[in-house]
Amino acid sequence: MSFRKGSKVWIEDRGSPWVPAEVVDFVGKQVQVVTDSGKKVLSLPEKLFPRDAEADYGGVDDMTKLTYLNEPGVLDNLKRRYALNEIYTYTGSILIAVNPFTKLPHLYNGHMMEQYKGAPFGELSPHVFAVADASYRAMMTEARSQSILVSGESGAGKTETTKLIMQYLTYVGGRAANDDRTVEQQVLESNPLLEAFGNARTVRNDNSSRFGKFVEIQFDANGRISGAAIRTYLLERSRVVQITDPERNYHCFYQLCASGRDANNYKLGHPSNFHYLNQSKVYELDGVSNAEEYTKTRRAMDIVGISHEEQEAIFRTLAAILHLGNVEFSPGKEHDSSAIKDQRSNFHLQMAANLFMCDFNLLLATLSTRSIHTHEGIIIKALDSDAAVASRDTLAKTVYARLFDWLVEKINRSVGQDNDSRIQIGVLDIYGFESFKHNSFEQLCINFANEKLQQHFNEHVFKMEQEEYRKERINWSYIEFIDNQDVLDLIEKKPIGIIALLDEACMFPKSTHKTFSNKLFQNFRAHPRLEKAKFSETDFIMSHYAGKVTYQTDSFLDKNRDYIVVEHCNLLSSSKCRFVSGLFPSLPEESSRSSYKFSSVASRFKQQLQALMETLSSTEPHYIRCVKPNSLNRPQKFENQSVLHQLRCGGVLEAVRISLAGYPTRKTYHEFVDRFGLIVMEIMDGSYDEKVIAEKILHKLKLENFQLGKTKVFLRAGQIGVLDSRRAEVLDSAAKRIQGRLRTFIARRDFISKLAASISLQAYCRGHLGRNMYAAIREAAAAISIQKFGRRWLVRHSYLQLKASIVLLQASIRGFSTRQRYLHQKEHRAATLIQAQWKMCKVRSAFRHRQSNIIAIQCRWRQKLAKREFRRLKKEANETGALRLAKTKLERQLEDLTWRLQLEKKIRVSNEEAKLVDISKLQKTIESLTLELDASKLATVNECNKNAVLRNQLELSLKEKSALEREVGLMAELKHENAILKGSFNTLEEKKSLLACELIKAKQDNSDTVEKLRDVEQMCSQLQQSLRSLEEKLSNLEDENHVLRQKSLSATPKSNRPGFAKPFLDKFSGALALPYADRKSAFETPTPTKMIAPPSHGFSDSRRSKLTVERHQESYEILSKCIKEDLGFKDGKPVAACVIYKCLLHWRAFESERTAIFDYIIEGINDVLKVGDEDATLPYWLSNTSALLCLLQRNSRSNGFLSATSQRSAGSSGLNGRIAQGLKSPLKYIGYEDGLSLIEARYPAILFKQQLTACVEKIFGLIRDNLKKEISPLLGLCIQAPKIQRVHGGKTSRSPGSNSQQSPNNQWENIITFLDSLMNRLRGNHVPSFFIRKLTTQVFSFINISLFNSLLLRRECCTFSNGEYVKSGLAELEKWIVNSKEEFAGTSWHELNYIRQAVGFLVIHQKRKKYLEEIRQDLCPSLTVRQIYRISTMYWDDKYGTQSVSNEVVTEMREILNKDSQNLTSNSFLLDDDLSIPFSTEDVYMAIPAIDPSDIELPLVLSEYPSAQFLVQQHSKG
Repeated sequence: MSFRKGSKVWIEDRGSPWVPAEVVDFVGKQVQVVTDSGKKVLSLPEKLFPRDAEADYGGVDDMTKLTYLNEPGVLDNLKRRYALNEIYTYTGSILIAVNPFTKLPHLYNGHMMEQYKGAPFGELSPHVFAVADASYRAMMTEARSQSILVSGESGAGKTETTKLIMQYLTYVGGRAANDDRTVEQQVLESNPLLEAFGNARTVRNDNSSRFGKFVEIQFDANGRISGAAIRTYLLERSRVVQITDPERNYHCFYQLCASGRDANNYKLGHPSNFHYLNQSKVYELDGVSNAEEYTKTRRAMDIVGISHEEQEAIFRTLAAILHLGNVEFSPGKEHDSSAIKDQRSNFHLQMAANLFMCDFNLLLATLSTRSIHTHEGIIIKALDSDAAVASRDTLAKTVYARLFDWLVEKINRSVGQDNDSRIQIGVLDIYGFESFKHNSFEQLCINFANEKLQQHFNEHVFKMEQEEYRKERINWSYIEFIDNQDVLDLIEKKPIGIIALLDEACMFPKSTHKTFSNKLFQNFRAHPRLEKAKFSETDFIMSHYAGKVTYQTDSFLDKNRDYIVVEHCNLLSSSKCRFVSGLFPSLPEESSRSSYKFSSVASRFKQQLQALMETLSSTEPHYIRCVKPNSLNRPQKFENQSVLHQLRCGGVLEAVRISLAGYPTRKTYHEFVDRFGLIVMEIMDGSYDEKVIAEKILHKLKLENFQLGKTKVFLRAGQIGVLDSRRAEVLDSAAKRIQGRLRTFIARRDFISKLAASISLQAYCRGHLGRNMYAAIREAAAAISIQKFGRRWLVRHSYLQLKASIVLLQASIRGFSTRQRYLHQKEHRAATLIQAQWKMCKVRSAFRHRQSNIIAIQCRWRQKLAKREFRRLKKEANETGALRLAKTKLERQLEDLTWRLQLEKKIRVSNEEAKLVDISKLQKTIESLTLELDASKLATVNECNKNAVLRNQLELSLKEKSALEREVGLMAELKHENAILKGSFNTLEEKKSLLACELIKAKQDNSDTVEKLRDVEQMCSQLQQSLRSLEEKLSNLEDENHVLRQKSLSATPKSNRPGFAKPFLDKFSGALALPYADRKSAFETPTPTKMIAPPSHGFSDSRRSKLTVERHQESYEILSKCIKEDLGFKDGKPVAACVIYKCLLHWRAFESERTAIFDYIIEGINDVLKVGDEDATLPYWLSNTSALLCLLQRNSRSNGFLSATSQRSAGSSGLNGRIAQGLKSPLKYIGYEDGLSLIEARYPAILFKQQLTACVEKIFGLIRDNLKKEISPLLGLCIQAPKIQRVHGGKTSRSPGSNSQQSPNNQWENIITFLDSLMNRLRGNHVPSFFIRKLTTQVFSFINISLFNSLLLRRECCTFSNGEYVKSGLAELEKWIVNSKEEFAGTSWHELNYIRQAVGFLVIHQKRKKYLEEIRQDLCPSLTVRQIYRISTMYWDDKYGTQSVSNEVVTEMREILNKDSQNLTSNSFLLDDDLSIPFSTEDVYMAIPAIDPSDIELPLVLSEYPSAQFLVQQHSKG
């Protein structure tokens, strides 16, 4: 294709296979590009691949959606998805699984399996469950067996993927037989055993499977798993005797050497002591303990069903193989003979014979000689040392191969096969393509098998291409696909093929690998797939589909020879060990005549491979390609070179090559027009169909060899580049126009800014000059003003000095004359004052003498009063002792009460009959204690009043003290009286201080007394609580005794009712045949045998029994009519519930000890629910059963409590356990002041409440489940926005500021219609608002869960436009909630939190500027980090082209998830659907309003029954 400057391309690099680059120049025929690292490179255009510059950050989930389907594009897409932990990717119908090397439990839990169950393939994100589900659905639909081929190199996760497939098939298929273990578990339990005997360490993997495993999951006609079988293929037998460094032999040998006691029993030691193990220096694996693995293998044998004796025989056989490998031979005394080399070899041979339980000499003879059968007889031929070693290795390989086959057969018997199964799903787990530095015979066989599988894979891909073309109805007949049949012919074709030539060479004893190589080069000299190695005469290079591989033929002949030695079989078949002899059954007579029977390993490999291919050809294949991202087995490390090699080996790039041969680029018309519509903008404004627009675009560019399908455009390779080039030209032209306009705008803006700046500069200069002129004029005016004010100041200063001198002189003269007059007046005033003071002194002296006498008399009188008051206070202070005595008496009474309580407890335990008496005594004691408590409180109040009086007196004393202090100051002149008053005052003060101290102590004692009284109150409350608990226990014991007594007398029959007359007669025993006034004895007797009919009736016993049966039959018919007929509602009350309740009340069924009427009612309701229309029946009976339950609860009593509220508060939290808390033995009607009559229910009535409660729960659950089933299809259509027809040729607004949202289409309107219908149904049947609110909340919770889970599982839903679509639909739901009011909608809007926040995150702009904390706290507070991570990585903007969150935020979230994945047991990003009942019985009682059934009239359908006339009488009385 042609490139242009600025084109984004991929270019090969030495360090990395492909690096992104950009075309910058053209140098002749070469193109100069610049890589992302800044390196400039010249390359030919043929070596460059186009790169999509607009590729999404998270890649695409299907490779066929890539704009450029090429090798670097596939590799880059896998790398992008792996960085986001998206390990699964489709390539058409092929699944690519990249090993994450970390736990991702959220991808494999039950919720994820439920999401993929039945989902169309490709609708949800790529997953191994999708492939498994597609195979299962195809098997059930087409009745044809399926196969899932899991391939990949060692460590890519094939075994784990196989486990997941079996896990899903077990989940979706279930079990046909009642087995404790699932087939998946049985097969997986055999994995440790198969891994121990079939896995080994290779160059690339420590646990590489050296055999192919085909697991058949067998199903019956109903799709239930009926059995399983494990088929093994192509075991690498040569590894038993020959390994290369740094590989290992099979794990079981190393485990046996590390087994401890067992190893000692078999004379084993370190693996380095055995020839079959020490050919490599690697004996241990990192992080793996051979001893622990041995224990796991033993445990797996136990699980599979291998007995202890068989286990011992298995490990004895393995030990014998190891000892056999240490047997060495040396040339014997005779020509071409051999003998045991040394004593060590002799010991190992002896050990091998002992372990095989065969004869030592016979074992030696079979290894060192051969028997040749001739016509004359048997000739014994000695073998040389090399032949003896070969015979030893042959025996070891044969024994191990048969041991492995026996294990597989044993596992199949343990798992259980279904020979009658006609359909099955096979899971193939086989080694992938191998290419090492040294490749031998094993690699040729493995790569031959992969070539066969690749041919099968190519045919499948070709078939899928044909299906795609046929579905789109395009012409594809001329498309040719390249096949690899030539490679297969080169290997397996007869008579000239590599396998045939190898078998021919093995038939000749003197053939060597050189003669084989020469013959190979002679026959295939001109073959394009085979060439000779440059630096070797015997090595050859074969061109496989995955690349060229160099094979070394040094050991080809030895590894291909596999002689069946008759002596070996005869020897071991005669073993004394039944296990060993069972491995080698007796050979037929024809086979025993020949000592050697040549068997080619390659030919047998070919036959097994052919059988496998026939099995796969008979099934419909599904492919999973596992990829190992790095060689270090570390997470988040992606090695491009290694992954690219695996993609080539896995055939993924071969599938890409096949796609490139046809039409690799496929886009829907909507996507094509959206991307390339700008090329033909002139026709986009017309009302053209998208297909027509696409065709016009292609014709305008004169493109050929394209195809227009029904829904997609198919383009040949390179044509998408032409379209992108033309699109880039249009965008460049538009960009240039935009740039020109922008430059014009910038230039004009600069000119205007310069013009404004120059004008501003001129104005500033003129202003500066004007300011200077103004300053000069102002300075001149200021100088003149200063001179004027200076002269004025000098004249004024001289004037003021002269004036001041004159004023001073006048003031001095006037002052002298004034002072003379003042002195004369002062002398006259002093004389007058002296006279006045003398007269006043004489009068004051007489007054003070009289006043002192009066004060003395007053002090004497007050002293007398103070002493009298002091005596009174002292007397009152002594009365506080009485309070202490009262306190002591109260304490003694409390101790006495405590002793009494303990004594009463002991008495209750020892004697149950005295419990009620003790309880009454305790109640009387509590009442007396309460009276004493009230008296104590009254005494406390009196004491407080006295303290207040003392406090007032103390205040008066303080006031008198202050008055006395003032009087003592006045009596300072009277010394004698003052001394007496001081002494008395000090004494009084000391007494007052003592009184104050005593008052404080009294207050403290008072507070202590109050606290003790509070303790007494608490103790009283505790005693009351203990009394209540004792009453409850006593009641429960009585109830239990009562129930046990009833059960011991007779059990209530429920199922065996041939008719209604006899059971009803037995239960009620004639009660309904008696008048109402005479029924008491019939219902109150504890047993039916004690009921005696009154003698007043004149009927005979037979006549009375007949009437009773008829009335009972009529009563059952009344109940049957009430249940089967829709009686409707009256004033919102369910008529059926009220009638049933009134009938039961009238018949006194609640008081019956034994009755079947309640079972009849429950069974009748269940029958109606099964038969009737669920949409009408379920709401009707939800209303009736809840009303009947509330009537029973509110109008009956149990457990001795008189109110339903107290009963509910004292009950437990269980839904059914709160109803039957206890029963009382005396059963009677109890009247209350408010006129309500409560009946005390017996055991059948309590059981009826439980059954009604279960019935309410069942009906609620059925309604909820039906609503979910109805709304699920609607939600599936609402999660993704429909493709809207383009307005004006698709010119949609791409401005972030345009917020025009599309109104929701019919799908959201269907949701609203469904909700309206639901509300009308419920309200039409008068369902209580409590249930409506709960149902609405659960429906919206289901909407939230379904939409949110679908959003996280489907990448096409995580778009900007889809977010707007869902958001507009949620707005409609919000309107519906508001219109429905909180009474019926409840918290429904809050149930949509998850989907609202997720959609809100989708439609916000500038996500890359958001930090993680801002997203978690502000945007999505309800979502977990894993959910935010999922949305962020799946998001793509199909409207504005914006990007998701920044790489830093993604990295931060990934680190948090890696930490959390180690701590959380389940960290799924999906929401769980809560299937529990969202209410309790208490909630129902408290939420549903009370119902009065008295005003319910007799329904017309019951008017014909005479027994129902009491309903009319009760209504008329009411």
